[in-house]
Amino acid sequence: MRNVRREKPRSLAGSLLVAHPNMLDPNFRRAVLFISAHDPEDGAIGVIVNRPLDKSVADLVTETPPQNLADVPVFFGGPVGNNQLMLAAFEWHKGEGLKLNQHSLNPDEAVVDLSGGAPSIRAFLGYAGWSAGQLEAEMKQKAWIVQKPSRSALKFERLSRLWFDIMNRLGPWYRMLAAAPDDPSLN
Repeated sequence: MRNVRREKPRSLAGSLLVAHPNMLDPNFRRAVLFISAHDPEDGAIGVIVNRPLDKSVADLVTETPPQNLADVPVFFGGPVGNNQLMLAAFEWHKGEGLKLNQHSLNPDEAVVDLSGGAPSIRAFLGYAGWSAGQLEAEMKQKAWIVQKPSRSALKFERLSRLWFDIMNRLGPWYRMLAAAPDDPSLN
């Protein structure tokens, strides 16, 4: 009898999760998420990175935030806990890629550019979460496309077009699906 060695499914932490063009859930339609933690046995957590709210931290808090955090842009992070404001620092680690640090934010380092390697501070209303096995089931249903983030993927000026840019890079089929209206009967 042969021993079958089961490989542990790979973690998607540090990946971009891109909604397939056929995704109809309004919470995730044309969304790009950064997965900050993932374990098939525990679930996954991430934030939607391409839905800026046209607000800054100062617009949403009652007390005056530290000066370097007042102008931090706020994004709709996901449907879970969307009454909570979370600050997060994206950092590019050479050889490891993009990392999200939600815990030790230093207001003196609040920079909104990833090009120099300094943390890019963002604020999110809510987050996206999956229970154990849920994300894996959605992946089997082809609801998501996994992409490795590039150093420039989260540049603020590109975020509103990020989903469309990714679809264009995936080829003509995805480009056509991305250009289709939500309701084809209106075409």
